[in-house]
Amino acid sequence: MAPPLPSSSMAPPRLIHSAPGLLDTCSQIQPPPPTVAAKMSGPTTDTPAAIQICRIMRPDDANVAGNVHGGTILKMIEEAGVIISTRHCNSQNGERCVAALARVERTDFLSPMCIGEVAHVSAEITYTSKHSVEVQVHVMSENILTGTKKLTNKATLWYVPLSLKNVDKVLEVPPIVYLRQEQEEEGRKRYEAQKLERMETKWRNGDIVQPVLNPEPNTVSYSQSSLIHLVGPSDCTLHGFVHGGVTMKLMDEVAGIVAARHCKTNIVTASVDAINFHDKIRKATSPWRSRSWWTLTLWWTTHRSATGPPVPSSPTCP
Repeated sequence: MAPPLPSSSMAPPRLIHSAPGLLDTCSQIQPPPPTVAAKMSGPTTDTPAAIQICRIMRPDDANVAGNVHGGTILKMIEEAGVIISTRHCNSQNGERCVAALARVERTDFLSPMCIGEVAHVSAEITYTSKHSVEVQVHVMSENILTGTKKLTNKATLWYVPLSLKNVDKVLEVPPIVYLRQEQEEEGRKRYEAQKLERMETKWRNGDIVQPVLNPEPNTVSYSQSSLIHLVGPSDCTLHGFVHGGVTMKLMDEVAGIVAARHCKTNIVTASVDAINFHDKIRKATSPWRSRSWWTLTLWWTTHRSATGPPVPSSPTCP
């Protein structure tokens, strides 16, 4: 006889993981129940469950030395951020929307990731304003042969919900419940700081680095490069605009070309300054160009250094 079905009052079975502390792909991490709710007007939702996405790193994700491209990791970070922010913005009845990336704070690459390792990208919502969502992301690399894990990245991303019916319409974000009042106050300070910086940098959005004919060796102009990419459907959101992660991946590629040409050795991305997304890039438009005029710091050096001592070799994978 078949065993009786469990009643609705029974707790669901727990997942058994292959290794202690290892979460399943795209699993949800339930946060502890809030103890002190922050005072806020209007309907609220519980703190959204954190998410984690996992993927094994393959040869096409890395350079010739086996180091995973920084752009590949940035793209995974943005994917995790857009999943959790879009899910939260649609958690209440109302007009459906997709979260669009507005800003990425300075992101440091603490340790290189290598081919064959598994990337664990964890994302959680830490603050919401009326029209913005702050997402904190952590990236861990795991050697599945030895079980060794390393923290490789920390990132903070800001999203705004755009209506599916009208891409120019920004919808309101459901507020969340904070564990402590201080968390809301600290989040509000971060929100005001990034909002001010976005306003200060918006006027420079149209700056373009003009190519220099016959530049002198070992100068910024000599190492200047550009990358042309035709936007396809796989690059775009439901609105038909390019994902922020795709844009950052292209930025990292062109900056890597510049740095490798100047250093004449293997390079890896070490840090990316804050990036603000002011304009949309539409699907199936004319090819667009991503230039290296924005600041991208690389391991032990920057692509803007014109002269200096020999650059040490970057760390490689076993």
